[in-house]
Amino acid sequence: MPKEKRVIHKRGSSLLRAVILVLVLVLAFGLIGRGNKFSEWWAHVTGKSSSSAPVGDLRIASQKSDLQVPEGAAAEETAVEQVADQASKAVVSIIITKDVPKIQNYFFDPFGGNGQDPSSLFDQFFGQQMPQQPPQQPGGGTVKQEIGGGSGFVVSEDGLIVTNKHVVADPGADYTVLTNDGREYAAKVLGRDRTNDVAVLKVDPAKPSKGNGVSKMDTLPLGDSGQIKVGQTVVAIGNALGEFTNTVSKGIVSGLRRNITAGGYAGSEQLDQLIQTDAAINEGNSGGPLLNLKGEVIGINVAMAQGAQNIGFALPINMVKNTVESVQATGKISQPYLGVRYQPVNKTIQQNNNLPFDYGALVLRGQDPTQLAVLPGSPADKAGIQENDIILEANGTKIDDKNPLAKIIGGSKVGDTVELKVWHKGQTNPVKVTLQEAPANTQ
Repeated sequence: MPKEKRVIHKRGSSLLRAVILVLVLVLAFGLIGRGNKFSEWWAHVTGKSSSSAPVGDLRIASQKSDLQVPEGAAAEETAVEQVADQASKAVVSIIITKDVPKIQNYFFDPFGGNGQDPSSLFDQFFGQQMPQQPPQQPGGGTVKQEIGGGSGFVVSEDGLIVTNKHVVADPGADYTVLTNDGREYAAKVLGRDRTNDVAVLKVDPAKPSKGNGVSKMDTLPLGDSGQIKVGQTVVAIGNALGEFTNTVSKGIVSGLRRNITAGGYAGSEQLDQLIQTDAAINEGNSGGPLLNLKGEVIGINVAMAQGAQNIGFALPINMVKNTVESVQATGKISQPYLGVRYQPVNKTIQQNNNLPFDYGALVLRGQDPTQLAVLPGSPADKAGIQENDIILEANGTKIDDKNPLAKIIGGSKVGDTVELKVWHKGQTNPVKVTLQEAPANTQ
């Protein structure tokens, strides 16, 4: 008897489950034909909503996201949009053109057709052939040709534009400025900074070569790069690849006070105290602004790391302000100079020359007899600095690879008094010098 009860129980359960399954399927298929009502019925039964529409509905997913965007993130997105909209009005593309020799192509067909005579056997079988990259030779005369591009930004309503020195390094080239609204200007280079990769251009707002003139140009405010924090959001704008004007990219400050050796058209250059960012910086971005979320320029995009992902660098704007102020006041870059030729001291130099210090600037003459250690009449000469002296400090800052003498002097102004600590013949003494404007031929 127990076995029979168990058998009946199984059969009864199977039959009941089969009946329920049939009813469910019938009901389900009927509801599916009614579109979203099945989802509504299922949500009512289970108490759960479905993010996906049923089969047959063209809406693959809900049109509204269930994600709650934090207020901070929403505010940041709005800020980036505002910065891009406002700053783009004052960011310009710089086109580099130059007269280059005319080139004409020539082609020699070893089969006798010379690319023109289809009667040759070669051409009869294969058709007229021209090489994909035919040899070239000078054709006589010159033609103006675009040879490069970069970026810049307007800092004064009367048309002063800041960019990188390496963007406008060729004195024999012509430079054209393109604004975001389509105006074109012939630009004049007012000056190239000797110590920083910075140059200043000038255009006449009222006289574009293309488009309508304006009385005032849109400008960008200069911020304080001394207040930058690692991790803060930044925006880069520039003429990416020399082709995509006013490209906007967003990132963060990845590091501060980076020192790199950058190479380019004008050769390699040591760049110090740079801002590192992961905002995309490409060729053509050079000279464009790096901005904070207030829309202030905190850096000038200057270089990118080859073979890396999103490692770019910018010059801190505080290193550039003196240059801009100099041009605004005098119409040129007036740079201070000390008037010494020197060798940076490190442990190797110390050991090779039996020096008492492994830091500082050793005052030395060059290999050429005309390259004097101290220029006659210079601030250093007037202060009594001599060959073989070691300048150890400037305004209390130790002179080493992180703080080279040229950077300290370059960050000062003409007329500033700088207090040096100088080692001279076994004694260390304080020496005050008043900086003068560097002569035009002084590097």
